[in-house]
Amino acid sequence: MAEAQKQARVFLELRQRLESGLLVLRADVAGDPADVSVSAGDASLLIKTSTELLCTLLPPGVTLVPGSCRVAHTATGEGLHLRLRLEVDQHTEVPRSVFAKLRVQQSHAFCCQHCGQTLLPARTFRRVLPLPTGNWNALVDWCCHPDPFANKKLLPRQEDCLLGDTFVLLACDGDAGGRLVQMPAPADLEHGSDPVQKVSRSEVVLCSSCRAMLGEAVAAGALRLYITEVTVREVAEDGDSDLRTHRHLFLEQTLAARLVELSGTQSIFRFCIQTPSGKAYVLLWLLNTDTLLASLSDPGDGPHGVQPSCEARGAVKVLYLACLPSMHQEITEAWEKDVGVHPLSLPSSTCQEVMQLLTASTSSLPPSLRTMNSFQVAFLTL
Repeated sequence: MAEAQKQARVFLELRQRLESGLLVLRADVAGDPADVSVSAGDASLLIKTSTELLCTLLPPGVTLVPGSCRVAHTATGEGLHLRLRLEVDQHTEVPRSVFAKLRVQQSHAFCCQHCGQTLLPARTFRRVLPLPTGNWNALVDWCCHPDPFANKKLLPRQEDCLLGDTFVLLACDGDAGGRLVQMPAPADLEHGSDPVQKVSRSEVVLCSSCRAMLGEAVAAGALRLYITEVTVREVAEDGDSDLRTHRHLFLEQTLAARLVELSGTQSIFRFCIQTPSGKAYVLLWLLNTDTLLASLSDPGDGPHGVQPSCEARGAVKVLYLACLPSMHQEITEAWEKDVGVHPLSLPSSTCQEVMQLLTASTSSLPPSLRTMNSFQVAFLTL
């Protein structure tokens, strides 16, 4: 019963490349399947049941093929599953991560995502360069060449912005004006195993206003700030604009956009979300990046008579597995040794938030769609 209450009333998964979709109506919403009809509206999908009319807004260029809706086989008591066919004239554009905002010879401000405080008010970069990928040390060893950077740190110069997989590396010589606080790292952050920035004894960097952990001081005058903890804006923009987004939504969109970027540029689809110390937290397998997702939860205390509606938005579909000490140890160890698995380091608290996001997404799916083999299924909106 608890699972049924968490499951969305309406669940819609559309695949743009396959031009197909799956619509699931919860049993108490669908009622008699004979009374259910699905039709194309004006840039929308209209779902009519015996008791209500539901509307799902579709992005431009995506329409339902008339008469294509058919009932699909489903588990007993789970609700009504319907297969759809689509016409896709144009694919939705995938949002890019914060890295796309960073440009040379432009002034940027870095802000705390948690409270909005400006951390670094105006930074102009002469160089914006990517750091080596997470598995570069393993590849160097595999090629039988000596490591040219052994025991050396890759540090930014004063006007450099170095881009890691999940962080930016900046020079900082006291120009933060007291907005950043450094303190000794907790025990699980020392002796980190980050292949790019090996830290024997680091300090964590906190926002002076809300005390949120933003990153680490990897050396004297060099800061690593995670893209899940800061927002970036051009100084030329309105200085009073509020860039804060609901924390969970910001984290979900930031992670999803970064997964899409890495899969597109490096053909990487398996990831290991880990803490800065290298402790594996969750294994992530990226399945689809062309998904349009919409769901409608139970109505709250909103006004009566209003037509329930939701919007189909871009999303990525992932499989995930929590790295628990007492479970999945064998597969976790196998992934950690596999150079085809890409490590993504995030603060420990953010790793926990990611796990909460994935779990919440899974619980909203119809029960038959929540698992695939030993992995669980989740969606992250873009």
